[in-house]
Amino acid sequence: MCGRTACTLAPDEVSRACSYRNRGGRRRQPRWRDGDADKYRPSYNKSPQSMSPVLLSQRHFDKNAPVDECVLASMRWGLVPGWFKENDPSKMQYSTSNCRSESILQKKSYKDPLIKGQRCVILADGFYEWRRQEKGKQPFFIYFPQTQGPSQEKTENQDVPATSARNKENSVCPALESSPDLTEGGEAEGEWTGWKLLTMAGLFDCWTPPGGGEPLYTYSVITVNASPGLQSIHDRMPAILDGEEEVRRWLDFGKVKSLDALELLQSKDILTFHPVSSIVNNSRNNSPECLQPVDLNSKKEPKPTASSKMMKSWLTSSAPSKRKQPDTCESKEQKTKAQCKRTGAVQQWLQGANKKARTK
Repeated sequence: MCGRTACTLAPDEVSRACSYRNRGGRRRQPRWRDGDADKYRPSYNKSPQSMSPVLLSQRHFDKNAPVDECVLASMRWGLVPGWFKENDPSKMQYSTSNCRSESILQKKSYKDPLIKGQRCVILADGFYEWRRQEKGKQPFFIYFPQTQGPSQEKTENQDVPATSARNKENSVCPALESSPDLTEGGEAEGEWTGWKLLTMAGLFDCWTPPGGGEPLYTYSVITVNASPGLQSIHDRMPAILDGEEEVRRWLDFGKVKSLDALELLQSKDILTFHPVSSIVNNSRNNSPECLQPVDLNSKKEPKPTASSKMMKSWLTSSAPSKRKQPDTCESKEQKTKAQCKRTGAVQQWLQGANKKARTK
């Protein structure tokens, strides 16, 4: 399953990280749908009912848009079927945060959006999963192995399982070229060297309150059997779209029919992971400590992996003034509002990295 994610990039960074090549071979950055950039809030600990960045075809909103044009939208996690009759979506009596790939065609909530071509890609730094143990559960953060910079060369001493090695040529959200094309807005953008976003297959629907009101766009993450590398943690995992071509095919509902698109929903052994603190268990906790690796066999600071070093290095070099900060003041256990306002994402990450890692 997938019940918690993290997406810490600011809206403009999400757009840069998801550049894609159109059919003419030019690299584009997807625009945010009008007003949706303001609805999205970066977070180290996203749970169902929160708003997340979703990539989809612009033709869902404009039938005259180019067939290969993508757009970013903010959608609420937990699909609300368009036919739902209640005035309050919270009155749904079953969970739709996840959709099993095996039963998509058996349940009306998912079959209808699939047949209509309402396919989307949910974007995240990664997702959390919990491994059952004799005493409670141990959380892990699971994500694409990261590379250092646009060259897409493997970082030195990459500390990931052999079964999780990733083919870097099939980058899902590849960095821009050294001589980037112009965006649709006419601006030349620099190379994206930040965190490579995880791309998960999903379905979305649009629900309008029976009594009238603003339409609500919601989504469900499609899940498959866990890959061999993740089976020790959980028996299910999100359906991962690996590479720009898979993302393109999943979103191209005009050319790629529904049954053909389902063939993309495979268990892929391409992810890496590390254990994290139990602080993530409470969805109100929203700080860099949620992502920080911990050593399960020691109370000392764990030896950093190549991917965790890449995350820390990128956060340190990023300009905090350009990032929309996650709301880290939701829990009473955390700092006061005044303290949070003075502490940006970079400082919080560094403070967390200097603390002793927690173990369960």
